[in-house]
Amino acid sequence: MTITAAHIEARMAGLLPIGLGPAGTNRLAWTAEDHAAAEWFRVQAEDLGLLAERDPAGSLWAVPDAPGPWWAVGSHLDSVRDGGSYDGALGVAAAFEVAARLPRPVAVIAFADEEGARFNTPTFGSRALVGRLDIADALARRDGDGISMAAAMRTAGVDPDGLTGAPAWLGRLRGFLELHIDQTTELADAGAPAGVVAGLAARLRLALHVRGRADHSGTTPMHRRADALLAAARVVVAVNDLAAGRPGVVATATRLLSEPNALTTVAGEVRMWVDVRAPSGGDLDHVEAGVRDAAAAAAAQGGVRAEVTVASRSEAVTFDPGIRAALRAGLPPDARELLCFAGHDAGILAERIPAGMVFVRNATGISHAPQEHVEPGDAAAAAELMLDGLRMLTGT
Repeated sequence: MTITAAHIEARMAGLLPIGLGPAGTNRLAWTAEDHAAAEWFRVQAEDLGLLAERDPAGSLWAVPDAPGPWWAVGSHLDSVRDGGSYDGALGVAAAFEVAARLPRPVAVIAFADEEGARFNTPTFGSRALVGRLDIADALARRDGDGISMAAAMRTAGVDPDGLTGAPAWLGRLRGFLELHIDQTTELADAGAPAGVVAGLAARLRLALHVRGRADHSGTTPMHRRADALLAAARVVVAVNDLAAGRPGVVATATRLLSEPNALTTVAGEVRMWVDVRAPSGGDLDHVEAGVRDAAAAAAAQGGVRAEVTVASRSEAVTFDPGIRAALRAGLPPDARELLCFAGHDAGILAERIPAGMVFVRNATGISHAPQEHVEPGDAAAAAELMLDGLRMLTGT
């Protein structure tokens, strides 16, 4: 039976209200809303005769009563703060539709804490599965209320002491496919309801720490100031110029904390974070070197100290050629594959097992916001594309 818009809408009906409020969707990891989404997952699994399980990282698995390893489909159920309705959730709903139609048994997975919105721990579940999670660091992180991740996990019924056992579950999988909303207008501009993702761009996060001297903004002469915020501002402009001068690169000064952050005080200390995404690691190297040079120049000009450190780095990911070929078989010959500049669980798993992604058209390109939207018919077309690809991969 063909997957239709009505099938997608029916799957999503029980999930969309969970965490939905006037400002958007809030389904943060290890919360009551997260628990309600897990209950929705359990019901979907049981309706298909799949066994609902939870791995040591808290990721949800719906597994067949058949020997593994299995192919798996899925995404995540958590959201950013005040987010949209489709990021992640659509991929899990579509995965159950795909699993319902494949002759060969497949598993459905909803990875825990993909967004990392509560503890700044993105792709938590998939990184735990491939053994690339700094467990001690993650468990020690605290949310805005001072609750540690370890405590939040215990409250949610997941034992944080068991996290080291998560990689043992990876052997249950032959490969993984993820359906996701397009977070650009690339498919919309091409007039295509769905597309195949070639890979994920390289990503870099830099942390800038500027130390100046707090002083009275009214009585301190301009030439005697050590203004940390002014130096940081010069780096902000440099970040933009570095990306603008290198095709395919995007770089953004994303978060800035100024101290003492008072109306009549020259800033004495500033912390800033820079997000860089690019087609290759060489592009990241270029931008990082430019940011370091800009910070050194701003420090010398402003009489402050500036330190740049690497907060995180992920190299570019190329998805499995066999999976991409199977998925492309359902598209017109001239359909162009997509390069994704966001992070996804499929990209983490691609380091260890065959993985691939299908994107669904997003007319506005808006995501991580309440205005995020996809048409159910487009989602159904993307799910069908993934279904046909898996039929080819499994020989059915």
